[in-house]
Amino acid sequence: MALWNNEQGKTFIVAEIGQNHQGSLSIAKQMIKAAKQCGADCVKFQRSNLTEKFTADALARSYVGPNSWGSTYGEHKSWLEFSIVQYRELQRFASEIDIAFTASAMDAVSFRELEEQLSVPFIKIGSGDADNVPLLRYAANRTVPLIISTGMQDWNHICTMYSMFRHRNDVALLHCVSSYPTPVEDTMLRMIPLLRSHFPALTFGYSGHELGIQLSVASVGLGAQIIERHFTLDKSWKGTDHQASLNPAEFTRMVRCIRALEAKLSGGTASLINQLRGVLDKEDFNERELMVALKEVGVQDRKLLDCEQPCCDKLGKSLVYANDVHPGTVLTELDLGIKVSEPKGLSPRLYDSVVGKIVNHTAFKDKPVLQLHF
Repeated sequence: MALWNNEQGKTFIVAEIGQNHQGSLSIAKQMIKAAKQCGADCVKFQRSNLTEKFTADALARSYVGPNSWGSTYGEHKSWLEFSIVQYRELQRFASEIDIAFTASAMDAVSFRELEEQLSVPFIKIGSGDADNVPLLRYAANRTVPLIISTGMQDWNHICTMYSMFRHRNDVALLHCVSSYPTPVEDTMLRMIPLLRSHFPALTFGYSGHELGIQLSVASVGLGAQIIERHFTLDKSWKGTDHQASLNPAEFTRMVRCIRALEAKLSGGTASLINQLRGVLDKEDFNERELMVALKEVGVQDRKLLDCEQPCCDKLGKSLVYANDVHPGTVLTELDLGIKVSEPKGLSPRLYDSVVGKIVNHTAFKDKPVLQLHF
């Protein structure tokens, strides 16, 4: 059984530490302890195999700025990546203080490591891999429970995702907008009940990147059974995720308000706005923003949003070649990979349609698959 189904009527709350630990094992442990004290049910990190997630050109690109931990993107990411041995140490620490521990699998190799070497209770597939067809297909046929975010995806692809996982009772989809922080007008909280009504076989939740806590609390009133928020000890720390993260005081208030709202939902009939007014502190309640976030939405509204484009440009994945190919090559699955590529190639959603195509150009391993190659 998935952890989020353990207690009926109780929201499963995930503190996403991600890579906000600054590459420090000591800080990571401090964050796990703080998340436990805040009332989180689970802490989540991000696990990457850099050469499986990125092409060599993507790793080599210059990455100089106030949030950089190296002169290239590869050096930056290497600084922030823990080894499996370090992951085991963090996992033991989390177990000792009785909080669930897991990570997002940012590539297929990391998925297998999390499942086979760390035996985590569930694996998260982030929005950057929500269109990674072979990874989704592989995950769908494993037994480990899954949480999958839907940021940057359109409605048609979410329907495709549902078709892959509808046979499972331990898979959750999270409504998510991949913008850090997400503008209130783009949060589209009513996407949660819309998803639930169309895809009743799955569990639904919310991965929020907006500022503040009220919209994440409100999502529980709309049916979210899982809440995931980025977590930091200090919003002024170096890194792009800290601004859209909650600090311990905010996370504690969010948990308290969610638990209070759960009690009201079990016996109250007041409008959601009035219920939120009753559970949120004055500093956290903003009715105008709430009304904007609660606007009606339809299936046509779930598409790649303008606010998500920077994230898509930076971390969206592409079809790449897993081998050198030459004119006349008929592409097989063994010839294709899916990575963050520089420059970008064809969308991973085209994976099945590219398999079997005949290449009319010479192309090299780790380079993007382009339409002009056919």
